[in-house]
Amino acid sequence: MNRARKAAALLLSAVLAAGAAGCASPGRGAGSGAGGADGSGQKLTVFAAASLKEPFTALARKFEVGHPGSSVALSFAGSADLATQLSQGAAADVFASADPANMAKVSDAGLVNGAPQDFASNVLAIAVPPANPARIGSFEDLTKAGTRVVVCAPQVPCGAAAKSVQEKTGVTLQPVSEESSVTDVLGKVSSGEADAGLVYVTDVRSAGTKVKGIPFPEAAAVVNRYPIAALRTGRDKDLAAAFVSLVTGSEGRQVLADAGFGRP
Repeated sequence: MNRARKAAALLLSAVLAAGAAGCASPGRGAGSGAGGADGSGQKLTVFAAASLKEPFTALARKFEVGHPGSSVALSFAGSADLATQLSQGAAADVFASADPANMAKVSDAGLVNGAPQDFASNVLAIAVPPANPARIGSFEDLTKAGTRVVVCAPQVPCGAAAKSVQEKTGVTLQPVSEESSVTDVLGKVSSGEADAGLVYVTDVRSAGTKVKGIPFPEAAAVVNRYPIAALRTGRDKDLAAAFVSLVTGSEGRQVLADAGFGRP
């Protein structure tokens, strides 16, 4: 073998060795497929309603501890936005909605693996800045002249709930803006851009001293139910089912109760 042919052979061997090493690498890289039986090396993607941020972050950490080597990627947004993303091809393993309507959109699109399960409930509360400059004390106070009220858009679960409360009470609000998620409403209240906003009782609780919560009795007439389901687009059906079981089981319900959610 002359010198040129010998050099080419050495280069080809090096390329083949590098390729073999890449195929053998475990982990969550693109195309890595399912991980080990205990979830080792597998990444679980969970789409969840924005109002679930606090308890689902805690549950994701518990899940990772119980399934060594796995990791949970959480994507929080308004349920309507998440349902749209899934219907347009976004890949996820689990979807947790703040209402049955948006879960039904995903289910009707043939994306749900099995029947969705209700796992929590929630009701609205009025959030105001800590000093409550507009002196809001009731749901009807939100109609006072000059009061800057922010609500969720009607297609978002918290917005649909706000609309139902208005219909049941006969009190019509004139919001200065309609947001795509409860966290956006909460942000405008806590920053002082709004005098009041309608969010869930759990959002007021998680905001701590950033806002003051004002419960109102009319909210009890409109209770939002939260369903969860594993998805057909998921890479590991067993791991997705295990996460759903954690959320719907006794440990999950305790975490949700600690965050202020009601039973389903």
